[in-house]
Amino acid sequence: MSERAKAFAQANQITFNNLNLLVTALTHPSYAQEQGMTENNQRLEFLGDAVLNLVVANYLYIAYPNQSEGVLTKIRAKVVCERYLAKFARALNLGDYLILGRGEENSGGRNRNSILADALEAVIGALFLDQGLEYTESFILKNMQKDIDAVADGDFYDYKSRLQELVQSMSRENVTYNILKETGPAHDRTFVAGVSFQSRLLATGTGKTKKEAEQKAAERALKELIK
Repeated sequence: MSERAKAFAQANQITFNNLNLLVTALTHPSYAQEQGMTENNQRLEFLGDAVLNLVVANYLYIAYPNQSEGVLTKIRAKVVCERYLAKFARALNLGDYLILGRGEENSGGRNRNSILADALEAVIGALFLDQGLEYTESFILKNMQKDIDAVADGDFYDYKSRLQELVQSMSRENVTYNILKETGPAHDRTFVAGVSFQSRLLATGTGKTKKEAEQKAAERALKELIK
């Protein structure tokens, strides 16, 4: 078991002082139950979930200063989910190193999203106990920052679709979006988008990306239309 943990750490260039923590993180409850062991990865999973949420929340707070608490919460909830955690785990080939019981092994547990996501959180918990928050934060963001930004810049709460549905329930014409203004240096741009219907400007919105600005404009337009 320790050799498997050591191979996982080496393959992913992760430092561990106490390899037993990583062994526990890789040990699925099914194996522990079969072997009569008291330790499995569930407690580390609990800790890792808390650490992961903290790291993502802190990143969002710093990277998206203009977003409200409600929006940041929605982004975090969408990215800290089974789908993205399993994707992260697969990038580490985590499934190859899991210590599973016979039943889980025979039923394809190494590639099951739920098992991969739980094991990843356990690894994060173990890494936090062994190396501290700064190292663990670096590990998480190295692997998840692109996905976090993609979710933050996407239609995580799609006001544009809602506005389109509302307008098309009343007319065959659709709304249009235009970028009205761009300010700031190239590495820190701010965009102002306008949403119009039948050549009439309904609302404007401001954001750090064009998509975000358009979403803000659509949100304001919806509020005006459904008063």
